Amino acid sequence: MIQEILFRTGTMLICLLLIMPVTAVKLDLNNQQQNILEDYDPLVDINITVDILAIRALDTIDLFSDPDFFVTLFINDAEYTSPLWENTRYLYHCFTVTADVPDDTKTVNVTIQLWDADEDENTLCDISKSPNTDDSGRDIHLLYDVSIGRWSGDNNPVDITGCGRVCGSADGSIDTNENDCELWFDIHQNDFDHDGLPYWIETNVYGTDPTVDDTDSDNDADGVPIEWEHRFGFNPLIWENHPAMDPDRDSLNNREEYLTYDFGSDPYRKDVFLEIDYMAEEDGTIRNVTNNTLELAQNPFHNRNIIFHFDTGELNGGEIVPHDTETKFEELRAIWNTYFLHNDSDDWRRGVFHYLIFVHDQTPKGFAFSGDVSPYWGYNPGTDAFALANTLVEKRSQKMPLKTTDYIVASLIVHEMGHNFGIRFGEPFGCDNRLGNSPFKIGWYIWRNYRSIMNYRYTYSILDYSDGSHGKRDYDDWENIDLSYFEIP
Repeated sequence: MIQEILFRTGTMLICLLLIMPVTAVKLDLNNQQQNILEDYDPLVDINITVDILAIRALDTIDLFSDPDFFVTLFINDAEYTSPLWENTRYLYHCFTVTADVPDDTKTVNVTIQLWDADEDENTLCDISKSPNTDDSGRDIHLLYDVSIGRWSGDNNPVDITGCGRVCGSADGSIDTNENDCELWFDIHQNDFDHDGLPYWIETNVYGTDPTVDDTDSDNDADGVPIEWEHRFGFNPLIWENHPAMDPDRDSLNNREEYLTYDFGSDPYRKDVFLEIDYMAEEDGTIRNVTNNTLELAQNPFHNRNIIFHFDTGELNGGEIVPHDTETKFEELRAIWNTYFLHNDSDDWRRGVFHYLIFVHDQTPKGFAFSGDVSPYWGYNPGTDAFALANTLVEKRSQKMPLKTTDYIVASLIVHEMGHNFGIRFGEPFGCDNRLGNSPFKIGWYIWRNYRSIMNYRYTYSILDYSDGSHGKRDYDDWENIDLSYFEIP
């Protein structure tokens, strides 16, 4: 009886929220109301929009070509099918459906299916974290709540794969080809003031005006705006110490997750950021890293729900450094300070972004370093940057004609990032050991089971870290990577 009275008296709900204990500073709104007949937004005719933001193949979907993807959406009882995207592994901002829904019904059923088209029979790809069976564990079933503008089911705001991201390899099938893919999506509804906060929650919970855009407002003065806190289930009515909160333990606190939200950062799923800058060649040309290189470098991380983000010009990245015939250590420190920190030792990016500078030439040809840790190159904690020489890429491309330049550059990026994560010579001994870079050296055989890109034997043949499952003298890189290693000691 008490719960019923509180529900029917909407204004009392705010008082209840303010005095009740807050567990993990989240609002459990789904259990605070019943699916009753009312108009959940009297200011608009409610419709919801499902955006398919990205599709990425993580397995080999077709043996002799790239996949021929299409998406099927079910919104309540209506079915919608996307165009067919032929022969492509990576798609972005590819499909949008808007559907009218009943204004007096609290929840909307949404199902997402990803298919690979085939002449004989279409194949349902795996985008679910649930184990596969003959007839389940591949598609995504969601329940969207129009009263609060969030969804539950096979994905939710605190999901390990990320809010609005689903991934077939999250069921542990990384080493098994199950047509694993990742799919990014968003579901949202129209509202009168276009701030993304539905009428019901504005009037019954937050006490805000549903006719006034509340975007960027911070009523609890905790440095994070209402729309971000609402999306991830934090409480925008109560001050929270976001700079001290790191739910996913990726070394990025909630404030930093908010600052990188436009990149796709998520406080409940691990994220890694890398800024990439370039040195001009003598004739002024710039050897930009290709999109395909970045996709290849992302794959091993995304398979394990660690999202690898690149700033190649979206924020401060993609800057051009004047040509230098051969870049020395001290010159790298100057580049790091000038083009990464912009001569500001307090720049917040120091604790968020790793840094890569492509130079013309250097000795050694590729290595990890830091501009503010002494000694500033090698393996010390605080190592947050690395340099790669274009001459090294050219040399490897000539020696390995069966490998694409994109693959070689991606391999170099992933290897050097491993040092930024604390994988270094001696931990394990197979890492960077020059006794293992040739079949004419004994280390080639001693550490053959250490099947990692960090082992010189495999740097250009295995684009992944080891998981420790290969026998004697193997090492579990993934279990031991330290996402906070690059932070200032």
